[in-house]
Amino acid sequence: MGTLIVIPARLGATRLPRKPLRLLGGEPLVVRVWQRVSAMQLADAVVVATDSSEVADAARAAGARVALTSADHPSGTDRVAEVANSAEFRGYDTFVNVQGDEPFIGADAVGGALSQVTSGKYPVGTAACRAGAEILANPDVVKVVTDSHGRALYFSRAPIPFLREAGDRALRDGLVRQHLGVYAYTRDALRRWVALPPHALEVSERLEQLRALADGLAIGVSVVPHSQAARGIDTEEDLAAANARWSSVNPSREPAGTP
Repeated sequence: MGTLIVIPARLGATRLPRKPLRLLGGEPLVVRVWQRVSAMQLADAVVVATDSSEVADAARAAGARVALTSADHPSGTDRVAEVANSAEFRGYDTFVNVQGDEPFIGADAVGGALSQVTSGKYPVGTAACRAGAEILANPDVVKVVTDSHGRALYFSRAPIPFLREAGDRALRDGLVRQHLGVYAYTRDALRRWVALPPHALEVSERLEQLRALADGLAIGVSVVPHSQAARGIDTEEDLAAANARWSSVNPSREPAGTP
């Protein structure tokens, strides 16, 4: 039994068309994510899960292992579950979901989420970082609050924790955590998660983890350094910023382009 990292990559994104195949530093975005995660050496295997033959071909050309999945999945977690249930991957007992649009995700975030599960403490693990109060007003940044033992109490796009009295600002600010969208699951927890119907909290906030949380599935949160707080790439502006960052870190690499 071992750990499998799955990178879901759907071609049908609307805000950034053909997102997995858009170029970052001269390579398709999904390839950059696979390269980064593979270099972490945190799992026994890494696989790109996609419903697109174009994405599959691009990933295979770079040397990645690929699983072709259904085009009907409503979330990355459902795509990971299909991979987990396939005959090829039934030998794994722990799964990590790394989104295919996070080429700068940190090893501490992935490893932290995984450790919540492999330690036997929680059936699901994720990661978060300490953040400033400036994120609270941004609905695009997901916040999480935990109990004293690191178990998630709630995830929200709203400003949590809420500041009731101005005199408690320093106390509140010390509790602000930015959620990082990486998940680890036991096989049983993954099966239970995708078998649940959508919950009203999930639909309201557009956060799939609230489905699991509302059903009582415990989610452990590993708090990692703020440097791990890489944002996903969802828009043309995000892609331009990512290419600028890539060029500054890898000045000798090929210039970015757009297919």
